[in-house]
Amino acid sequence: MSDLLSTDRVVIVTGAGQGIGRAHALAFAADGAAVVVNDFNADAAQAVVDEIVAGGGNAVADGADVADWTAGAELVATAIREFGGLDTVVNNAGFLRDRMLVSLSEDEWDAVVRVHLKGHFVVLRHAADYWRAQSKAGAQRAARVVNTSSGAGLFGSVGQGNYAAAKAAIAELTIQAAAELGGYGIAVNAIAPAARTQMTMGAGEAMAAQMAPPADGSFDAMDPANISPLVVWLGSAAADVTGRVFEVEGGTITLLDAWQRAASRDKGARWEPAEVGAVVDTLVAESPAPVPVYGAR
Repeated sequence: MSDLLSTDRVVIVTGAGQGIGRAHALAFAADGAAVVVNDFNADAAQAVVDEIVAGGGNAVADGADVADWTAGAELVATAIREFGGLDTVVNNAGFLRDRMLVSLSEDEWDAVVRVHLKGHFVVLRHAADYWRAQSKAGAQRAARVVNTSSGAGLFGSVGQGNYAAAKAAIAELTIQAAAELGGYGIAVNAIAPAARTQMTMGAGEAMAAQMAPPADGSFDAMDPANISPLVVWLGSAAADVTGRVFEVEGGTITLLDAWQRAASRDKGARWEPAEVGAVVDTLVAESPAPVPVYGAR
């Protein structure tokens, strides 16, 4: 990558020790950014830093738990201390605890929602505090946040109720943050990526086969590096969009247009319960069909 959108920018990438996060960190570094490589596995984070430095880039490792309030503040402070500021946050950290809803435990629910949703909020919150202070001091930055939602969160995924709920909330958090933070020069967008990662390869034999690299050497649509060009652009000062969610897989980028109002009927008075069924049938018939839930029969 050589567009150099990221020259002189300081970027935090969470969950960057492997998979999609690692690809983001390498892409930003190749594009000229100084990168804070965050991963709860500190050794994995350091390995990515070593790879970046060996290629002539600039990076430091951080092993913070992104869902811990104090650690999240220190993560932002690390970027400012090491590189003199912060321009972009890519919230990517997460993991799975897949189970059908009737078998899902409280701990499995809490753990996934904590890392995905709270982890996004904590880093966003502390970065926004810094950017707001910069704006009020007359030194507003072209700040950018790229959150990571998922097709599971947008359309549902059987056996992933905790993950899907957290990822859906992240999409809405993106819209909320874009509306609240735009006045400080902060643009907030999200991606819903599909790529080969440790999480997807561990999701069963059928998924692993679907995600495997093509044997004939043709374009590898599931390579995590395919996701990063969009993220590098969204994380740059050139990005002129906010509050949007993009699905990205292989060479395809799709703008998602969820939760638009569809068909409507106004009686001009309170509905009677017996009237509602026919009205709902009409609304459903006049509205687009929802995207099928992943894994639904």
